[in-house]
Amino acid sequence: MADAQPTPMSSAKPAGATGVLVLANGDVIWGRGFGAEGEAVGEVCFHTAMTGYQEVLTDPSFAGQMICFTFPHIGNVGANPDDIEADDPHALGIIVREDVTSPSSFRAVEGLDGWMKRHARIGLSGIDTRALTRRIRVGGAPNGVIAHSASGEFDVAALLAMARGWPGLEGMDLAKGVSTEMHYGWGDQAPGGTWRLGLAMGRAVLRLRSARTGKGMRRPNRSRRAKAMPPSRVRPARMSSRSITGRSATSSATSSRRARRCPSCPLPRPMTR
Repeated sequence: MADAQPTPMSSAKPAGATGVLVLANGDVIWGRGFGAEGEAVGEVCFHTAMTGYQEVLTDPSFAGQMICFTFPHIGNVGANPDDIEADDPHALGIIVREDVTSPSSFRAVEGLDGWMKRHARIGLSGIDTRALTRRIRVGGAPNGVIAHSASGEFDVAALLAMARGWPGLEGMDLAKGVSTEMHYGWGDQAPGGTWRLGLAMGRAVLRLRSARTGKGMRRPNRSRRAKAMPPSRVRPARMSSRSITGRSATSSATSSRRARRCPSCPLPRPMTR
């Protein structure tokens, strides 16, 4: 079952499988569950970071998604209350290759498995995460259901119906769900002014700003305010999109201003001063 590959729905469950990922196209990927038991439906994406898995799981931008980590050793430094971007994880679950081991870090307060149980998040190990990543790169991020049961009993047909019935992230107002409901300051001199950054932000940004200026404030999303902002004061959002690798892609016009092309190479190179 280690490095499990996608299999048709009719395939028999391998021995020892306590977790499963069911994709909307009918692919079933068996593995070993950890963290909380239950099921969650959302979009399956991938992340290539080698460190910072706790920050990734609590990043508001991953709301409604299950994260497939390409780096095999996830969870080996445990979890702590400092490496977070929000009070609770916004990602629905994680998919990893190796089993989560006991933490080996002086900063660890608890293991990743216990941290995920406490926050009701599901994990799946024993998966060929790079093969799954290639599938996402070719076919796009699919809808799916991640499930964990210590007994190993699953109603795969019901999970498939759940995956196919989920409407997807397109048009979903995620900012309303991840935004704070009230203003609050950050740092020793809080509330030292107002700082606006789009519709959501992580704690790492607040920590950096507080360290540099001693000021920081987190504001609620517009949709949570009792009184709507007049249309004349609403600025158009800056157009940006996230590529499937998780990085932010700017517009082609901005990219062309920041890079010049090498005559002998089709790819742009950074500008030098």
